[in-house]
Amino acid sequence: MNKDKGFMIRLRRGKVKKIIEKREGVEEVLVEVEGIMQKAINYVQMAGPVNIEDEVVLNTTALFLNLGSGGYNFVIYNFSNSHLDIGQKGHIMKLRYTPLQIKCLSVEEKGSSLREKIENTTSLEGMPVVIVPLHSAIAAVCASIKYLNDNVKIAYIMTDGGALPIFFSKTVYVLKKLKLLDLTITVGHAFGGDLEAVTLYSGLIAAKAAGCHIVIVGVGPGIVGTETKYGNTGIIQGEAINAVNILKGKAIVVPRIMLNDKRERHYLVSHHTLTALSEIALTKAFVVLSEEMDVKTRELVLKRFTEYKILEKHEVIFREGKKGIEYLRGINFNLITMGKDYEQESYYFLTAAAGGVFAAENIRY
Repeated sequence: MNKDKGFMIRLRRGKVKKIIEKREGVEEVLVEVEGIMQKAINYVQMAGPVNIEDEVVLNTTALFLNLGSGGYNFVIYNFSNSHLDIGQKGHIMKLRYTPLQIKCLSVEEKGSSLREKIENTTSLEGMPVVIVPLHSAIAAVCASIKYLNDNVKIAYIMTDGGALPIFFSKTVYVLKKLKLLDLTITVGHAFGGDLEAVTLYSGLIAAKAAGCHIVIVGVGPGIVGTETKYGNTGIIQGEAINAVNILKGKAIVVPRIMLNDKRERHYLVSHHTLTALSEIALTKAFVVLSEEMDVKTRELVLKRFTEYKILEKHEVIFREGKKGIEYLRGINFNLITMGKDYEQESYYFLTAAAGGVFAAENIRY
């Protein structure tokens, strides 16, 4: 092995000293590693449950590299759980051909209760699909929709451009607990949703077959970026627009609007959004902006859209987003994106909420 290249993973043994939090599918624990107490995430369906004093093997790579949302230790193996058995249903593998490959029952399989409906569902029939730029936007979208119509059934499709286990998302956990989100679908190599799907296309069809009225599509926590034009998972927005339109849905895009991001590529309108809308999307989308945006910012955003010829391909819609935000703040929901709260990036959250409003207006029963 080339010593300069090194290994792709950093492994350490540790001993569980405290269980900090438990929620569906995940345990946050405190582990003593090389004499230091460090937090770690344990996915119960992958390594089994943990107890105090259990000896575990940890993947410490991300924390060692001091990464952002991925900066955690993860339990790979618990010596107290030497035998784990899989469920009987399902044959589709995710994380394929890795030591951590897992088995799931996908909606496309014959054993799925939705299989027949999926085979008979060939169109989204105009169903609104809100395509978000970051995971942090989904709460504002959901809140706006439910504020306007509490009977609407919302599905969230998590793609594999960020975190792969949906259990990692505290946002999803809280939204489901508050009944602001009804169904989760994990596609590609993302896993752990109420439903599993092989592709985004079949995930969208599954949402329709399951009786949902609105779908939200986006990456999980921890979007991947490289400071290059195409080297980011945010451009899934463009690919999702194409998928929605191929399936005859209504593609609604929430652009990434940020005024306090010091990185030039993300200031005002992120290059992720601009690239997705101008180049990756081959079909039309409705791009929603917040009516609360001040005149100067609105003009600058539209100027940027004009520069990228986005207005020639897509339709820009303005809607009021404050009601959804007021609802979330009224229940003390913590709105955070890229380390910034609502006061620091209000237009980002208001834009997401506006997207929810427009989606709610376009429901087809």
